[in-house]
Amino acid sequence: MQYVKLGSTGLEVSRVCLGCMTYGDPGRGNHEWTLDEEASRPLIRQALEAGITFFDTANVYSDGTSEEIVGRALRDFARRDDVVLATKVHGRMRPGPNGAGLSRKAIMTELDHSLRRLGTDYVDLYQIHRWDPHTPVEETMEALHDVVKAGKVRYIGASSMYAWQFSKAQYTAELHGWTKFVSMQNHYNLLYREEEREMLPLCADQGVGVLPWSPLARGRLTRDWDVTTERSATDRFGSTLYPEGDRAIVEAVARVAEARGVPRAQVGLAWLLHQDTVTAPIVGAAKPSHIADAVAAVDLTLTDKELEELAEPYTPHPVAGH
Repeated sequence: MQYVKLGSTGLEVSRVCLGCMTYGDPGRGNHEWTLDEEASRPLIRQALEAGITFFDTANVYSDGTSEEIVGRALRDFARRDDVVLATKVHGRMRPGPNGAGLSRKAIMTELDHSLRRLGTDYVDLYQIHRWDPHTPVEETMEALHDVVKAGKVRYIGASSMYAWQFSKAQYTAELHGWTKFVSMQNHYNLLYREEEREMLPLCADQGVGVLPWSPLARGRLTRDWDVTTERSATDRFGSTLYPEGDRAIVEAVARVAEARGVPRAQVGLAWLLHQDTVTAPIVGAAKPSHIADAVAAVDLTLTDKELEELAEPYTPHPVAGH
């Protein structure tokens, strides 16, 4: 495993981040395909043994049970100081006017709940899951600054928004001397590259780490276009992201993988890891092979010709994932 700095910080993270939305009580939330605790723990342990030290979850994943499962596994299999633990805030956790969003009340309340579920007294990276148009950005940024100064959070990050929104948040923090975001977790893969227009150049200019979610396009890049899985059959959000025209890119990945004699997942992830702005793709893993492929992709060097073949079929997409 390789390790890199997260943006312009001194924090080192593994080149692959284990995305933990896959782990949670299948009966909680709207992810019927999640793995329960018994099935999740061996995968989290495998990731640690492979050198992955970066773990990403969120309060909304399976109604908080993802945080519980991940927290217990990391407590049992690793030393807390040796891992980088990330979670998120924004989505609805309970009924009522303050059960979601990025108000000061919501951030303070949800962070305490996340810490309890994770079984830790601090989070390494606390991320706003989406932009909140109903809360002044000043209120959000000051609250995030305060939880950092309180020692409950080490760094803060953002996810899935327009570049102007991210710039506004960063400027607001700088104007007041508050903590700025060090990372952007955004929708970026071979099938969706709209982030290359504004967000990625902004992150490169400002020294912000990039943590792509859905790096394999919900598994689309790992199988033939018409093949479905249990997850894809019930993934209502994912079904809206990738149009029929993306089939040509999936076929290009298949050609390169076959010529190399490696699984398609390794090719899709290797392409992302070749992008200068990318720090660590957030990879979900429901099988041991998923982790093995993610780790192998770190050392897979693609040629210029292969990179061109993979990128060439792309056509502009509507903005998706915010």
